[in-house]
Amino acid sequence: MDLYSYVVAYDSGFAPNPFFGFCTLATCKPKIRNTAKIGDWVLGSGSADKNKKQGGRLVYAMRVSEVLTFDQYFEDIRFQSKKPLLNGSRKQARGDNVYQRVNGKWNQLNSYHSNKNGVANPKHVVRDTGINRILISDHFRYFGKGGPELPELRSTDERSLCHKGRNHSKFSDIKDADKVLISDFVKWFDGLGELGYVSHPFDWRDMQ
Repeated sequence: MDLYSYVVAYDSGFAPNPFFGFCTLATCKPKIRNTAKIGDWVLGSGSADKNKKQGGRLVYAMRVSEVLTFDQYFEDIRFQSKKPLLNGSRKQARGDNVYQRVNGKWNQLNSYHSNKNGVANPKHVVRDTGINRILISDHFRYFGKGGPELPELRSTDERSLCHKGRNHSKFSDIKDADKVLISDFVKWFDGLGELGYVSHPFDWRDMQ
């Protein structure tokens, strides 16, 4: 089992997308999407930016239960509600099921990663589809704004559970230095109450 920890710089409900019964990571974080496997944990903490002040707080954590390709995700009946509907509710507008191959080329639905005029954004298309893997979880908690403070857990080589800055930290239970940290995190997470969507994304700040 591995645990990936990173900072959610933009908590909009798009990446991760915690709506409609599943938490999905379908865009961004290509290095994590490339290597995370079923049973691994992905943890996103808040931004310490002076305008957000969410550093050290849990935005979400999910245990990966399934890995799909973009084409599989696009066609799967379970995830049709995650296709973006920009004139719908906020949850619908932040849909992350946006990529489909048409005649061998990637088609991007009008979405949070498109240009403002609805045309596909080639930079996002290349970055997102460069790793043809989507992480899916039915075992997660998404707190969005005002999540609980993460516990002060460190590996025996002094790496903190709460990653700071860009990229991510990776912990593995095959390493003696990381075993206790992962075990203690899972115990803490299991004590947080009911699973699922708890509160709205930080970037929906006009909601109370």
